[in-house]
Amino acid sequence: MFRLPSTPPPLKHANLQLLLEYAWASGAFTATDAMSIGLTRSTIIDLLDELADCGLVTKLPNSRQDGTYQKGRPARRFQFTSDAAVVVGVDAGREHLTTTVSNLRGKTLSSGQVEVDPEADSPLTRRELLRRVVTEQLRTTGHNLDGVAGICIGVPAPVDARGLSPAHIDGFWQRTNPDFVTVFDAEVPIIRVENDALLAAVAEGSVGAGVGCNDFVTFLSGERFGAGIVVDGRLLRGAHGGVGEMLGLELVAGAEGVAGLGLRASRLARAAVAQNRVAPGSPLLSVPGEDIDGKLVLEAARDGDADASHIVAEVGGMLARIAGLVVSLFDPARVIVAGGIAPGAEGLIAAAREELPALLHLPVPQLVRSELGAGVVSVGAVQHALRSVRDGILDL
Repeated sequence: MFRLPSTPPPLKHANLQLLLEYAWASGAFTATDAMSIGLTRSTIIDLLDELADCGLVTKLPNSRQDGTYQKGRPARRFQFTSDAAVVVGVDAGREHLTTTVSNLRGKTLSSGQVEVDPEADSPLTRRELLRRVVTEQLRTTGHNLDGVAGICIGVPAPVDARGLSPAHIDGFWQRTNPDFVTVFDAEVPIIRVENDALLAAVAEGSVGAGVGCNDFVTFLSGERFGAGIVVDGRLLRGAHGGVGEMLGLELVAGAEGVAGLGLRASRLARAAVAQNRVAPGSPLLSVPGEDIDGKLVLEAARDGDADASHIVAEVGGMLARIAGLVVSLFDPARVIVAGGIAPGAEGLIAAAREELPALLHLPVPQLVRSELGAGVVSVGAVQHALRSVRDGILDL
C-alpha cells in the first residue's frame, strides 16, 4: 500500500489534500490542468512528484510518447492511482454477511455473501466469521489486509461515533455488533462500524435516489424497519446512534412496530389463509401457509390477485403512517424505500402515496423506491469507507 515518508506541515498537507482530491476526481491530467485548484504550476509539480513517489499518483507517458504531441515542450501527464489500495464494505446482517472489495475509485473488484445461522450465532463466532469472510474475499482479488486502506461494517443496531452499540435488553445489539471496530485494528488504518440504515442512506445519497437531495429519508426494510435520515445534507446519528432505529414505532397506533414491510405482508397473508379468507386459486394458496413470504405476496398483487392486492394496500397504509410520522419530525423532500423489498415495492408505495397527503400538514415529499436492491447496505459501506479514506488518506 502507498506510504507517505512523513507527516507534512499543515499548509503542505492542505495543498496535498486539495491536489489529491482533484486527481481523484479526474482522468489523466497535466500540472497546467491542475492549476484550476488555485496553486502555482511549480507548487503543483513538486506536490505531484511527492504523490507519485508515495504511490498515490502515477506518471503517464507524456504527449510525445503517446502520440498526441503537436509542438512545444511535451507536458508530463499524471493520473490518480486507483489501485494504490482497496477498501472493504460489509453488510453484517442478522442472517448474512455480504462483503465487497473496491478500488479507490469505487470500482467493485469482488463481492460475496455467506449465510449465518442466527440460532448458532454468538459474539465470538460472529467476530471470527467477519475476519474469515473479509480475508477470503480479499484473497479472490489478490490482496490481503495489508493492502486495505479502510473498512466499513454495517450492522442492524444503533452505533455511536466510536463504532460501539449500547446495551440491549436481550443482548441483540451486542450479538450483531460484538465490538467489530476492534477486529481489524492491528492491520487496517481506517475502520468504521455504522448502523445499516444509515449506510443505506449513504448509498442513496452517493449513487442512488438521494443524489442531489439535501433532505431525504431512506427506509431500510429487511426483517426489521430502520431509517437513515439526512437533514441539511448531514446524516443524523444521535448520542448512541439510535436516530434511525425507529423504536418509537412501538408507541405509534397503526404503525405496528418495527417489523419490515415484507414481514408485515407475509404475516397478513398467513393470517388470511389460516382464516379461510383467500379465494380458491389465489397464488397465496400455492405454498404451505408457513412458507408465504413478502415476495410471494407482492408478486401476486402485481399479477392482479385480489387478496394479495388487499394485503399490499393495507401494508401501504402502514408505510404511509410511518412516513407521516418521520416527515412530521424531519421534513424531508424525499422518502426512499430501500432494501430487498424495494424492487417489488411499487404497489406498496402507490398505496402509501394515496394515503400520505391526508396525514400531513407539511408539503408531501416524493415517495420513491430504491434502485440499489438488496445490496444497498454493502454499497453504502463501500462509499462510506471511500469517503473516510479520502478524508484521512494523508494521515495513514
